[in-house]
Amino acid sequence: MTGLSERQASVRLSLVSRRAVLAEVLAALQRIGRDPPPALLVSPEDALSSVRSAILLGAVVPEIRAETEALAGDLQELAALRQSIALERQSLAKALEDNAAEELRLANLASEKTALLAESQRRIEIERQRAEALSERSSELEAVIASLADEITTLKQAADAARLAEEERQRQLAERLERARAFAAVAVPDKNRIMPAYAFSKLPGTLAHPAAGETIGRFGADDGTGHGLTGEVLATEKGATVYAPADGWVAYAGPFRNYGQIVILDTGDNHHVVLAGMEEIEVPAGRFVVSGEPLAKMGETRFAGSAALTLASERPTLYIEIRKDGQPVDPRPWWKDEMSSRKASNDT
Repeated sequence: MTGLSERQASVRLSLVSRRAVLAEVLAALQRIGRDPPPALLVSPEDALSSVRSAILLGAVVPEIRAETEALAGDLQELAALRQSIALERQSLAKALEDNAAEELRLANLASEKTALLAESQRRIEIERQRAEALSERSSELEAVIASLADEITTLKQAADAARLAEEERQRQLAERLERARAFAAVAVPDKNRIMPAYAFSKLPGTLAHPAAGETIGRFGADDGTGHGLTGEVLATEKGATVYAPADGWVAYAGPFRNYGQIVILDTGDNHHVVLAGMEEIEVPAGRFVVSGEPLAKMGETRFAGSAALTLASERPTLYIEIRKDGQPVDPRPWWKDEMSSRKASNDT
C-alpha cells in the first residue's frame, strides 16, 4: 500500500507540474471560441489572420492532443490507484480485525493456561504438605525410641555396674529373689527388688492397665491418617494416676514435642512399655520401679500428639504401646480381664 500511495503522489505531482501549459492551451481555445477566425472569402487582412491562426492551431493542436492524452492517462491511472488504495485499505482493515480477534483468543488461552498452572501448583503443594504431615506423625514416636537406644544401653550398663559393685548384697538378696520368682506365679511379687522378678514374655494375661479408663483406640485400628495404631488409647478421668504395668527401669521420663509427658519402661526380656499423654511425672529416669508403683498423673485435657488421631474423646487420653525388639506388638494379650479389681485396689 505504501507503493500505491507513492505512485499516486507522483501522478499528482506530474499533473501539478503541467498545470501552467494546460492553462495556456485552455485559454487559447476559449479565445478562439469567443472570436473565431473569418471565412476565406473576405478581405485580404482577414485571410492573413485566418492563415496565421490555422498555422498556430496546426502547431499547437498535436501538442495539446498529446498533453490531453497524457493527462487522460494520468487521470485514469490516478483513478485506478485510488481504487487500489481503497481495496488495500479494506484488506488491511480486515487483516487488522482478524489479528485483533486472534490476539484476544491467544490472550484467553494464556489466561486459562496460567489458571490451570496455578491450580496444579496449589494441589501439588497441598499433597506435599499432607505427605509431610503423615510422615512426621508416623515417625515421631519411632524417632524417640531410636534416639534413646544409646541412653537405654548406658542405663543397662550402669545397672550392671551397680550389681557388680554390690556383689555381697546380691548374694544376700539371691535367696529372696528366688522366693519372689516362685511367688510370682500365684500372686503379686513383693516390691523390695532392683530387677524384674520374672521375664516379661511370661506375663501375658496378668497385667493390669496403667490407669482406669475406657479403651477408645485398639492396636491396628485406623488412626485417621490412613495408618494403623501401633498401640492403644485409653480415655481416663482428669487427674487420674498412671501406674507401672510391670517391673522395669525408667529408661526415659520427660516431655516430648506435643505428646505431653512420656515414660518409657525397660521391662527386660527385650521388651519396652511406652506411656504418653500425661501431664506430671513422679519418677526420674534411671530408677527401677515395680508393678503397680505410681508413675505420673493425667492432666485436665488430652494432648494433641497422643490423642489427635481423630479419636472422638475430649477426656484426657493415655497412649500405651508395648514393643518387642524395637517393634510395636498388640498389647491386648498382656491385660488381665478384671479391670474393676485393679481399680478398687488402686483406690484403696
